[in-house]
Amino acid sequence: MTSHKRKTGRRRAVVGGLGALAVTGAAVVAGGLLAPAGAAGAVAAWPQAKGDKPVATTIEVSGTYDGRLKRFHGTGELGSDGQDEDQKPLFVLQDGAVLKNVILGTPAADGVHCLGSCTLRNVWWENVGEDAATFKGTSASSVYAVYGGGAKSASDKVFQFNGAGKLVVTRFQVSGFGKLVRSCGNCGKQYARTILIDDVDVTAPGRSVVGVNANYGDTATLRNVRFHGDAQRKIKPCTRFTGNSTGKEPEETGTGPDGTTCRYSAGDLSYD
Repeated sequence: MTSHKRKTGRRRAVVGGLGALAVTGAAVVAGGLLAPAGAAGAVAAWPQAKGDKPVATTIEVSGTYDGRLKRFHGTGELGSDGQDEDQKPLFVLQDGAVLKNVILGTPAADGVHCLGSCTLRNVWWENVGEDAATFKGTSASSVYAVYGGGAKSASDKVFQFNGAGKLVVTRFQVSGFGKLVRSCGNCGKQYARTILIDDVDVTAPGRSVVGVNANYGDTATLRNVRFHGDAQRKIKPCTRFTGNSTGKEPEETGTGPDGTTCRYSAGDLSYD
């Protein structure tokens, strides 16, 4: 991948807003929504792995794949957790696929690739390699839904948004990271991307929750984002860039809410 490539009333409004974001069959999780990622300053505990499964060849998923909370880790040509470009993923999800109850251990190679709309439900990354997940669909109607789960130790990005459509991250937790979500800053083909981050726990150190390209019409909406261990507020909630399609390093142009690209207010963030 390219390197760039609990307020009840408010929460009800955001959950209702998922419908407005066209979260349809491929992205709806059967059995209802998960419990909140954290509440009253507490962050939900990580699950215990129920066995280990080495992965030597990328697992392709159509339909639903239930990992039953086993720990999946790369071996052979997938046995890398570095930042090398163009690594293969442990999982490739076809359009409409669901990956659930999976723990990605070390090494995790390039994590998960979604080729179209997909749902990642209760997926955990113990040590992010190049990226935790990359979203690559080319349709503006694609919806990528991340429900629950968490990621640790991402030296750069957790979620790399290279394709078109909408990414919804809710009830997730992240710690020790560069960016939680990055809209690709220099992919050869660019899109206007929509991002919603809601009910998420962010634990320092980290650099930015979301990075978006203002010049391509990206939007990032933040709701119910809880920061832990960031008393000096060093983590930027939303960073704007001028993206390009030439592969050059994109220019950072600003941070903070602007009502257009970065959509949130002080009340959408909390710190402890």
